[in-house]
Amino acid sequence: MALQLPCYRVISSSIHNLLDPPMNSSNLQSPISNPNLAWADRFVNELAACGLQAVAIAPGSRSTPLTLAFSRHPQIKVYLQHDERSAAFFALGLALATDRPVALVCTSGTAAAEFHAAVIEAYQSQVPLLVLTADRPHEVRYSGANQTIDQVKMYGDHVLWSFDMALPHSDASALVMRSLQTMAARAYAIANGLVKGPVHLNFPFRPPLEPAAPPLPMMAPLMRSFVQMSRGVMVPTPEQVNAIIAVVEQYERGLIICGPNCPGGSFPQTLAALATATGYPILADPLSGVRFGAVAATGLVCGGYESYLRGGHAPWAAPDVVIRFGAVPTAKWLNSYLTNHPPQHLIHIRDNGIWADDLHLVTDFVQADAATTCQALVEQLPPRDGSAWAEAILSVESTSQQIVQQYCEEHFFDGAVVRAVVEALPAGARLMIGNSLPVRHLDQFGQPGTRPRQIFGNRGASGIDGITSTALGIAASSAEPLVLITGDITFYHDMNGLLAIRQHNLRNVTIVLLNNDGGNIFRRLPVAKFEPPFTPLFLTPHGLDFRHVAQLYGIAYSKADDAAAFGDAIAHHMNGDQATIIEVRTDGDADLHHQQSLAQQIVERITP
Repeated sequence: MALQLPCYRVISSSIHNLLDPPMNSSNLQSPISNPNLAWADRFVNELAACGLQAVAIAPGSRSTPLTLAFSRHPQIKVYLQHDERSAAFFALGLALATDRPVALVCTSGTAAAEFHAAVIEAYQSQVPLLVLTADRPHEVRYSGANQTIDQVKMYGDHVLWSFDMALPHSDASALVMRSLQTMAARAYAIANGLVKGPVHLNFPFRPPLEPAAPPLPMMAPLMRSFVQMSRGVMVPTPEQVNAIIAVVEQYERGLIICGPNCPGGSFPQTLAALATATGYPILADPLSGVRFGAVAATGLVCGGYESYLRGGHAPWAAPDVVIRFGAVPTAKWLNSYLTNHPPQHLIHIRDNGIWADDLHLVTDFVQADAATTCQALVEQLPPRDGSAWAEAILSVESTSQQIVQQYCEEHFFDGAVVRAVVEALPAGARLMIGNSLPVRHLDQFGQPGTRPRQIFGNRGASGIDGITSTALGIAASSAEPLVLITGDITFYHDMNGLLAIRQHNLRNVTIVLLNNDGGNIFRRLPVAKFEPPFTPLFLTPHGLDFRHVAQLYGIAYSKADDAAAFGDAIAHHMNGDQATIIEVRTDGDADLHHQQSLAQQIVERITP
């Protein structure tokens, strides 16, 4: 199958008649009597025709034309967020959950700068966002005008495309108006392209920003976009498939490693078939989308490797071949293991072509659709019996999970809490995992299972800002329950975002707040040996009681200090009926001890 390039189709003459007239004083009265509003209406109408369904708006004056246009469109849901940073991460969460572009609007000045952290995360994680910033007109830039900064290409290389839009004017030609709609279609298509990510369009507006009189109804929504843009599937060549088959047939000591953000669709099914055909165990990151679900039914999925690869070594021979999918794995010790025991062939299969190998061990990068490539391999690979090498790995995995299960039943610590949440997730529920320690606990203690679980995380830039708002954006995408596991410092960073729970009636949210009074991930670093300054400047204990935050935002609150209390709280609240914070007070020093003690028990048990 040949790669299909984007195609452009001519739209009907009746739509052309609607779009082509020049915007002069006579036709400005319909739909609205202001060039700013007319342009914004036309642009938003085109985005909706392309498929846009949601926008997060931070209020402001200069963005009035865009705000009014979005608010008037019947096909686009508006999510108001008072804080720009929270708005940006909320939009990120919506786009992450739906895998389709979400728009983001703000006024001029530092408001646009507040979007930057979420833009970086969207770029690093390939999440589609349409970042629409309002700006002052060109004549007042670099003049000292109030609330005016340089917004042109302000996000630098962290967007797929950036463009400074033309100023609206009342005598625009048909060509200019068509270009406005083409820009909307192109922006949407690029954000949603083979490499997904943020697109930035900067809109300068001159006063007046508001209509002189109540506006007439918006022009009828377009049935289809002005420009139809489509994309085909990048399939592997016969030469690429044959080269991988030759390697697999030569070596039985192989691993399949799935990092974060592996493809969805048919990929899990074809991956399971590939693992079965090769006999290669799958080391699945918790954010890969394959640790939980049908792939685990193969019996080849491993999730405990962060415990038994301690120190970057394993009680089996080095692999000869590794087949990789997705982004860089979360696990520290898995990466150390690959560094200490590099395979002869490390094949990375990824259709978007983005390099994700910080160890620089990849020997073959195959840019092709992952599911199609797996299927092509399975169709030509001869059946292989299980190897003693693979059986040794799976035996260690089984032993590790048994030890972890028993230990977590006997001890109450952060890792045990995360494991309990994963086991308690009902069918259809989603989990957003915070950065720093929570995602590492999930990686180490989240046992693979056949029950499907949707796991989300911001691992593009791995920051702790905006985690709560991202989770609430995910929650807003559907009525299914959403559980957020977050640390106290991460939670503190984004308390502004909690207002979205009341604004958008997000009753389906349960926040599991692991409060160990500070940044306890630093206990794992060498700086912990230096006291002072370790406690005041790195651990940063705060002594906050977050029940007051729950009261401020009208959120239900529960406190759990032991396993029984937590089990009751999670069973009672994780039903989607009322937004709840479950605060779990733990001791960071004891948590580190449990994590190390458990890993040591596993290593001692599996060491010959």
